[in-house]
Amino acid sequence: MNRSIVYSILASLTLVAVGVSPASAVEPSAAEQRTTVPAEVVHQSAAHTPQQRRAVLDYWTPERMASAVPLSSALGGLTAPLLDTPRAPETAGAAGRSGTVRRWTGGGLVAATTGRVYLTLDGSDYTCTASVIDAENRDTVLTAGHCLKNKTGSWAENWIFVPGYTDGRAPYGRYPARDMLVSPKWSRQGDDSYDFGLVVLGTDRRGRHVADRTGSQRVSFDGRIASHVHAFGYPSSPPFSGRHLYYCVGPTHRDSQGTHGSGMACAMTQGSSGGPWFADFDTTTGTGTITSLISFKYANDDTVQYGPRLGEEAERVYEAAQTL
Repeated sequence: MNRSIVYSILASLTLVAVGVSPASAVEPSAAEQRTTVPAEVVHQSAAHTPQQRRAVLDYWTPERMASAVPLSSALGGLTAPLLDTPRAPETAGAAGRSGTVRRWTGGGLVAATTGRVYLTLDGSDYTCTASVIDAENRDTVLTAGHCLKNKTGSWAENWIFVPGYTDGRAPYGRYPARDMLVSPKWSRQGDDSYDFGLVVLGTDRRGRHVADRTGSQRVSFDGRIASHVHAFGYPSSPPFSGRHLYYCVGPTHRDSQGTHGSGMACAMTQGSSGGPWFADFDTTTGTGTITSLISFKYANDDTVQYGPRLGEEAERVYEAAQTL
C-alpha cells in the first residue's frame, strides 16, 4: 500500500532527510525531559526568557516571513503545484461543490483565533497554520505535529504564531513558542494517526496572553471527528500565497488507507497544515468545536485532506501543556 504522504512529512524519507540515526531518533533529548511533563508526552522547551523571545521575534523580519515556504512542500520534494488555478472566492458560508476552497470573509472569532505559523526546521524557514483553543493558561494553540517536529527527527526552532494574519498584517501581535508538546507516537514512532501538537506561547511584546486578545475556540477530545466540518487554513503552495485565510466545507469519511483519522474533500494546499476542523460551525459568529485538524494528503489523491482523531492521547498532551 502506498503510504506516500503530501502534507505530513514523508514517513519513508524522514530519517534520510534530516540525517538522524535510528538510535538518536528514539531517545528524548534533555530538553524533552521536564519533571512537570509526564512520560506519556514528549516536550521541547523553546523561548522562555525575555532575551530568547526577543531573539525569535527579531529573527522574523518581513523579508524572512515573505520568503518562508510551506513546510512539507520542500521536505517532500514537491516542485509542481497540487492543483490548478483556484476558483474565485465566494461569500462565506455559501453552498458549493464539495472540496471547493473559498476565502473566508465572514469575520467572527475564527478570523482572530486562526493564524499563520512561522518556523525554522533544519536551517530552512517554513509556514503552517494553528488555532487558539480554550485553556486555563490562555496561551495554548493547536497545530499539526509535523509543524513542531519532523517525526523522529528535528524539533522546530524560531516558532511564532501570528493570529488573524492577513496579507502581511499581524493585528493581534506575534507570539513565540514557549513550550512545544507532541505524542510519543508521533515523536518516536512517526505514526501519522497522531499528527497533532500543542504549543504554549509566550506573551507578546507588551506581556499580553494570546487568548486575551483573540478569544479562543472549543476543542473536543472525545476521539470522534464530526461527520460534517468546516476546515480552515493558510494554503501557501501555488496557486495560493498564504496571504489570506481560506476554508472548505463538507462531509468526512474514515481513512481506509491506514490511519485512524478521517478525510474530507478539500483543494487547499500545503501551508494549511495544522488548521482546525470545526463541528457545528456558526458562520455568523465564527465559532464551533474543533474535532480534528489538517494533517496530510496522499500523493496519489490531492483532492482529499486527512485529519487525526483527538482522543485520549491528544488530551494527555493538552493536559501536560496546562502544567507549563
